[in-house]
Amino acid sequence: MNIADNATTSWIRRYHPAPGAGTRLVCFPHAGGSASYFHPVSARFAPDVDVVSLQYPGRQDRRREPQVDSIAALADLIADELAGLSDKPAVFFGHSMGAVLAFETAWRLEQRGLRAPGSIVASGRRGPSTFRDERIHERDDDGVLDEVRDLNRPDSAVIGDDEILRMALPAIRADYRAIETYACPAGRRVRCPVTVLIGDRDPKVTAEEAGNWGEHTEGGLRLAVFPGGHFFLARHQSAVNAELERELHALAAPAAALPSGRDST
Repeated sequence: MNIADNATTSWIRRYHPAPGAGTRLVCFPHAGGSASYFHPVSARFAPDVDVVSLQYPGRQDRRREPQVDSIAALADLIADELAGLSDKPAVFFGHSMGAVLAFETAWRLEQRGLRAPGSIVASGRRGPSTFRDERIHERDDDGVLDEVRDLNRPDSAVIGDDEILRMALPAIRADYRAIETYACPAGRRVRCPVTVLIGDRDPKVTAEEAGNWGEHTEGGLRLAVFPGGHFFLARHQSAVNAELERELHALAAPAAALPSGRDST
């Protein structure tokens, strides 16, 4: 199936269609998140960039669809969808669980010989093979929601009222199950470079754990650390956008790309 450059599907949301754009930014939401989280990013880069935000099943207008509680299954479905897009240089941008999905989707596209991203921006997530024994998805409802509130509280004053959170609970739990049961196959690497963005007080990732991304890319690693917790990007949106702009500019103008050997900074 071919998807027009101004089209929206159940998976793909374009809040500011930019059919004439030469590059694409594909946004992968965090656990419990939705495509609309990236509306401000879309507003920032359109019409120069085709900003595609992914909507996973089981939330918002897809809330009646069954949740997918496996990273592998989600990545397979997303790769199938993205394969229908036109052939444009792209950056994949994912936060938390979305960072892992961006990586796994990119790997699948490479394996199929399809247009894979020119770079991945992985936000708020340790490297794919860095293991923590986390079992939030096994908690009762209040326990899961306490975790969501705790992660959001340092960086965002408003995360939705209790009724809205409880409506989203099935999707939140399924996403936590997906990411907490994920195991990266040994030696899995993507060819493109990876830029990792983390908060210096994020309980979910340390700088050392973020460095593990270097074991999963043949294109080099760059690390940027911001003040804040897991959702540091809510307070540093302009700086995060600058990181995305840097990657998009490197695709659009190869001569302006970083020198070889993208060392961590």
